[in-house]
Amino acid sequence: MYTTLFFIFLFCGCTQKNTPNKITLDSKDSLSTYFLLSNDFDLPSEQREKYVKKALQVITPQENDSLYRVNLFKIANRYYNLENWKEYKRTVRLVLEKSAMQQDAFSMAKGNNYLGDYYDSQGIPDSSFLYYDKAEKIYIELNDNYNLAKTIIRKANIQFNQSDFLGAEKAASKALKIIKNTNQSDILYDAYNLLGLIYNELEDYKNAMRYHNRALASIDDELMASFYQPKATSYNNIGYLHLKTQDYKQAKRYFQKGLDQKNVFKDKPSLHAMLLNNLAYSKFKLNEKEGLPDLFFRSLKTRDSLQLSAGVIASKINLSEYFISKNETLRASQFAKQALELSKKTNNYRNVLNSLKQLSIIEPQNAAVYGNEYIQVSEKLQKSERKMGNKFTRIEYETEEIKNENKDLVQQNRNLVYIFSGLAMLGLFSFVIRTQKAKNRELLFKQQQQMANEEIYNLMITQQNTIEINRIKEKKRVARELHDGVLGRLFGVRINLDSLNKIVDGTAVEKRNNYLIELKNIEQDIREISHDLNREKSELINNFVAIVDNLFEDQKKTHKSKLISSIDPAIKWELVSNSLKINLYRILQEALQNSNKYANANTIKIELRKEEDHLILKISDNGVGFNIKTAKKGIGLQNILFRTKECDGIFDIQSSKKGGTIITVTTPIE
Repeated sequence: MYTTLFFIFLFCGCTQKNTPNKITLDSKDSLSTYFLLSNDFDLPSEQREKYVKKALQVITPQENDSLYRVNLFKIANRYYNLENWKEYKRTVRLVLEKSAMQQDAFSMAKGNNYLGDYYDSQGIPDSSFLYYDKAEKIYIELNDNYNLAKTIIRKANIQFNQSDFLGAEKAASKALKIIKNTNQSDILYDAYNLLGLIYNELEDYKNAMRYHNRALASIDDELMASFYQPKATSYNNIGYLHLKTQDYKQAKRYFQKGLDQKNVFKDKPSLHAMLLNNLAYSKFKLNEKEGLPDLFFRSLKTRDSLQLSAGVIASKINLSEYFISKNETLRASQFAKQALELSKKTNNYRNVLNSLKQLSIIEPQNAAVYGNEYIQVSEKLQKSERKMGNKFTRIEYETEEIKNENKDLVQQNRNLVYIFSGLAMLGLFSFVIRTQKAKNRELLFKQQQQMANEEIYNLMITQQNTIEINRIKEKKRVARELHDGVLGRLFGVRINLDSLNKIVDGTAVEKRNNYLIELKNIEQDIREISHDLNREKSELINNFVAIVDNLFEDQKKTHKSKLISSIDPAIKWELVSNSLKINLYRILQEALQNSNKYANANTIKIELRKEEDHLILKISDNGVGFNIKTAKKGIGLQNILFRTKECDGIFDIQSSKKGGTIITVTTPIE
C-alpha cells in the first residue's frame, strides 16, 4: 500500500514541464516551430529529440541575454519530458553558468529548482533537497512568494517520500502561510493534497479527508492544464483513504471516477496504472471477480513499461495477495519473492517489509525467518528515516550558515572597499593639495621671476635712455662746436685766402686756388657731419630697437638656426607706450625660446610692422611643428597669450606636424 501512496505523490514532483500542443506548421525553419514539434507528444520520442537538437543549434550562437536563457530553459524542459536525463542536466548546468555570468538571480533560482527535479528523478533525495533549498534562499531575496511557495512544496514532497512527515507538514503549512489571501490555486492544491497524504500516513484519517476535499475544491479548471489531471489525482487519494478505512465500496467509486477523467492514460499513464491497481484491489476486497486479475496485470504492464519500480512492487504484492486467496500458493509466492528482490535491489525498505510480511503469510513454515528479517529491516528503515530527516535539517542549517557567512563576507568586503576607497580618496585629496601647492609655488615663482624680468628690462630701458640722452647731448655739443667754431674759422681763412688772389703770381694763384678748393671740401664735410649728428637724434632715441637688435645678436651667436629680422622704420617708437614695448620684447623672447627648444628649425623669421593703427609681430619657423588641437599649451604659449591680452591684442598660432609654426600678435597703438 505504501508504494501506491508514493506514486500518488509523484503527481506533484514529476509532472511534464510543458503542455503538449497540436500545431499547424507555418515555417519548418523557425525556432518556435522546433519548440512546438519537440513537445508534440503525438510524435515519436526520437523525432521530438531531433527537433530539440535543431532548436539548440539555433540558440547556441546567440548572445547571453534574457531571451537566450529562457530558450535554454525550454530546451531543458523538452529533455525532461523526453526523460533524457543526461542532456537535461547538461542544459541546466549551462543555463546556471550563463545566469551566474549575468548575475541573473531569478534564472539561478529556477536552474537550482531544475537540478532538484533532476536528482529527484534519479532517486537522490538529499541532493534534490539541497538544490531546492538553494532556490528557496534566492526566492526569499527576490521576494518572489509564488515561486518560493512552490519550491517549499517541492522540498516538502522530498521529506514526505523519505517519511519525514512532521518536516513535510511544517513545510506545507509554511507554503500555505506565504500565499495566504492570494488566489494561487495550483499551490493551494499541491499543499492541501500533500497535507492529506501526510495525515493519511499518520493515520489521522479525519484531517486527511478534510485536506483532500479542500484540494479537490481548490481545483481551477481554467488555470490548471489538462495534463495535470488534478481531479483524477484527488479521486485516487480519496479512494485510497477509503481503502485504508476498509470502506471498499466508496474506494471503488472514487477510483472509477478517477479513471473516468478525460485523457488520464495519455496525460498521466503512471496515475492511470495506479487507479487500475487500486480499483482492482477494491474489487478484490469486495469479492468481485469481474475484470480480475486482468486489471492487476494491465496496471503491472504499464508500470513495467514506465520502469516505475515502486509501482511494479506494489502490483506484484497485490497479485500475490490475490493469488493466495485463490489458493494458488506457487504463483503467490513467485510474485511476493519478485517484489522482495526488486525492493532490495532498489533499497526500498518499506516495500521490503511489505514483501516479507506477504511471504510470511504465504509460507508460514518460514515465518520465523521472514519475521527476523522483518525486524532487522524495520530497524534499518527507522534509522534510515531518522538519518534522512536529520540530513534535511542539517542541509537547511548548513545552507543558512553558508548564506550568513557569505553575508558576513560580503559585508567585510564592502567594509574593506569603503576603507580602501576612503584611504584612496584621502591619498588623492592629499596628492591634489600637494600638487596644487607646488603649482601655486611654481606660479608664484614665475610671477616673481616675471616681475624681476620686467624690473630688469625697465632698468635696461632706463639705462639705455640715459646713455642715449648723454650721447645725444654730446653729439649736439660737438655739432655746435663744429658749426659755430670750426666752420667760422674756416670761413675766415677762406675769405683771407680769397683776398690773396689779388696778388699776381702764377704759382701763388694756383696754390691759393688749391687751398680754397680743399677748404670748401672740409667745410662741406663738416657740414655733412653736423647734419648727420643731428639726424641721428631721431634714430638713436629709439632705444627699443637697439635692445631688440641686441636680443637678435645674442640669438645669432648662441644658436645655429638662421635668424631673419625685419622692423618697420615707419614705427615711431617714442610714441609707443613703455608697457607695450615691454610686452612685445617678452613675447619675442618667449617665441625665440620655444623655437630653440622644440622647433628644431633651420630658419626663424621675425617681422615687426605697422598697419594703420596696429602693430603686427609675426614670428615663423620651418621646424617640426605640432598638432594645435591635441597638444597641451605650455607655460611659454600661455605667457604669450597673457601678454597679448594685456595689450588688448589678438593672438593667432598656426602649426602642423612637419609644417612649421607661425605666431602672429596684433596690438593696437595710439
